[in-house]
Amino acid sequence: MKFMKFGKTALTAALSLAIALSLSSCVRSFTVGYFYVTGTETSSPSGNGIISGFKIDNNTGKLIPLHGFPLGSGGANPVRAVLLTGGRFVYVLNRGTTASGGADCTTADPCTNSNITEFTVGGNGILTPQQTFFTQGINPFRLLADSAGNYLFALDHDAPSGAYCGAVVSGATSCGDITVFSVNQTNGRLSLVTNAQLTSSTGSQVSYFPVPANPIDFANPSGYVMTMSGLAGAPAGQTVYPYGYNSSSGQLTLTQSTPQIIANGAGEPMGQGRAIVPAGGKVYILDNEPLAAGGTPGQVLPFTVGTNGALQTVVGGAVAGDPTQTSPIYLIQESKGKFVYVANQQGASSSSGPGITGFVIDPSAGTLSEIPGSPWGSGANPQCLVEDPSNQYIYTANFDGANVTGRLLDPNSGALRQMTGSTGVFALNGPATWCFVTGRTN
Repeated sequence: MKFMKFGKTALTAALSLAIALSLSSCVRSFTVGYFYVTGTETSSPSGNGIISGFKIDNNTGKLIPLHGFPLGSGGANPVRAVLLTGGRFVYVLNRGTTASGGADCTTADPCTNSNITEFTVGGNGILTPQQTFFTQGINPFRLLADSAGNYLFALDHDAPSGAYCGAVVSGATSCGDITVFSVNQTNGRLSLVTNAQLTSSTGSQVSYFPVPANPIDFANPSGYVMTMSGLAGAPAGQTVYPYGYNSSSGQLTLTQSTPQIIANGAGEPMGQGRAIVPAGGKVYILDNEPLAAGGTPGQVLPFTVGTNGALQTVVGGAVAGDPTQTSPIYLIQESKGKFVYVANQQGASSSSGPGITGFVIDPSAGTLSEIPGSPWGSGANPQCLVEDPSNQYIYTANFDGANVTGRLLDPNSGALRQMTGSTGVFALNGPATWCFVTGRTN
């Protein structure tokens, strides 16, 4: 049977429509994950803590506000949040406020009402508050989990009164501490892990792990938990102290008798360490001081982990930051292991704003070299840096300006480009303090 002319025309039109629909479905917009930001309701960090939530659009990277957000963080002054492996539980660290209602927590004027609030991650990215937990020390300010999501670590700037500080620095009368929790994989409940190596005067195990005084940051590279601290009177980190980490029990075991002093690129003790971050099998320290006198303001110090947790300098040593940037605050290695990005909180002058510095990782030597076109502008005073679950976009959440900045990641060159279909700037309800993403969309 032959088709009549009208029949052939109708069939051709139908086929064309089917092809068009098929092609359009290939570029249909969908959510690849959820992006969350902790912060405060007002410009004063002593305001109520909030969490903002967004869908991440696959095609454009645009952030679409989630219904029901922002929601309360469970306390005041949230500073860190951790999403456990598997994406079912989130923990937010709320620092609390001082007696006068401020957020500048110090040893002399400590914050009260600090807590860790647990949230479950539900369908459509909804976070539901669950239980609240408390650290063993004073002024908690950092939070992280092990890679398996079995243990949670909180870093307290000040150990509890009467702490056994001499266990980490001989003769020390003051110190910080790490509180360790085990995680119930069914409901996310936290249970305290006591210190099997250290006992009180009554013979009972103490409930914390002391670290050198004036802690600045900490990290959990494979097999260790490392704390970066400042020497007496130092404004930022200069030394690193490692604990051996038992992933079966959560115990932290002393591996060195003294902290390791970190040398900067000029061979002198590091003076302004801002962050310690494990990435791609290395440990990176971000130092906000010149590589040498009169040199670039800021540097990246890459290390490998040696015997007993000692940091060993990578061949090539310190890497100078971009001369237009200062105050490096955080670092990530993108998913394919080709590039490293550093978020800087300030520009080197009024003519250069804060931005993201990108580096190419040499595949054989592991050394870093700055990507052409770097740095790329971020929002003012970025607090965090993340790659989205589809590995297409890089975001910072910014304190000043209360917004998120997103950029498109070029997988070949490592360049961070302008997003398509949006300005790449997304408003928040208040100043940002931290951010995290999940690819769990069901």
